[in-house]
Amino acid sequence: MGLEEHLPSGVLLTSVEKLVNWTRKSSLWPATFGLACCAIEMMTTGAPRYDLARFGMEVFRASPRQADLMIVAGRVTNKMAPVLRQIYDQMPEPRWVLAMGVCASSGGMFNNYAVVQGVDHIVPVDMYLPGCPPRPEMLIDAILKLHAKIMDEPLGTKRAAQLAESGHKTELVPSSVKFAPEERVDERRRAALLPPLEGKK
Repeated sequence: MGLEEHLPSGVLLTSVEKLVNWTRKSSLWPATFGLACCAIEMMTTGAPRYDLARFGMEVFRASPRQADLMIVAGRVTNKMAPVLRQIYDQMPEPRWVLAMGVCASSGGMFNNYAVVQGVDHIVPVDMYLPGCPPRPEMLIDAILKLHAKIMDEPLGTKRAAQLAESGHKTELVPSSVKFAPEERVDERRRAALLPPLEGKK
């Protein structure tokens, strides 16, 4: 016999942590920080065909003080690195960083003195998105995984320490599995368990 049985229908029960994290993940405002070819794919993701407005992200903010997600789209040169750090420092807490593309994640094909070999040398990165350049569908999938990470974030240092001690990790399920109809997921699981056909490698 729970509390929900004594409340009128339509009243939702949840924890403050889940409510705060839900509001955070439902209103991410990305900073406009396109550096190279990945920025074209990022702009395409915000266009009507892919429609980031479904996730409350239709407004790419030009001011870092109004943004809470930095999508680093493209290679970061050593000359641009202090600018990137300054913009990150001006963003309000809580803030998140998504490294979009192989150049932002690890320097990519630019293994030279002029390009930073991974943006995590400059700012802490929450989500890495591989590809050269990654498709808009891949960026949306990374954003959905970032949403799952935000929903699992603890409020306060004491709660964060408790979760760290318990070894808790956020489960990041691929969107093709998480949002697929149950029958399709079951088909994929059955196909993975079936032995290969005779005579085929």
